[in-house]
Amino acid sequence: MSMKVFGLAGYSGSGKTTLMVQLLPLIADRGLTVSTIKHAHHDFDVDQPGKDSFEHRNAGATEVMVSSAKRWALMHEHRVQPEADLDDLLRRMSPVDLVLVEGFKRDRHDKLEIVRGDDATPNLIKTDPHVVALASDRPWPEANCPVLSLDDPRAIADFVLRHCGLIDSVDRTA
Repeated sequence: MSMKVFGLAGYSGSGKTTLMVQLLPLIADRGLTVSTIKHAHHDFDVDQPGKDSFEHRNAGATEVMVSSAKRWALMHEHRVQPEADLDDLLRRMSPVDLVLVEGFKRDRHDKLEIVRGDDATPNLIKTDPHVVALASDRPWPEANCPVLSLDDPRAIADFVLRHCGLIDSVDRTA
């Protein structure tokens, strides 16, 4: 299975996560499998000091897997290795119909630039040929690409699925 990859890009506070959370059920409700990758610019940890898995990593484990009846998680420590790039991360994921990527705005995958607010302006579309559309809370008549309303996540889902070749035409019944 060849996974389709599509990104949501924009600057902090533009609404990427809000849109992602709206799109996921709209896509999954059509019977498609969808996964996500989120880039974090800051140091983060999904583990907590005092937990066994944290202690395993702290003691030097390169990878620690935690498993339960409902889910499993794999934590990988880079240690002295560079940060994994998007292609490396995608290779580690289980096959799905679509991977939605939040962030990774400088990577070479097709993406939607999200622009919110009267003082915001589209920037990525000016320099990134992989930005294929804008999503905004206001019109951009000067844009030379599709402009989608952030108030219509179903239309955005339709656009993404059509663009990725996962649907042929708009299906408003899903």
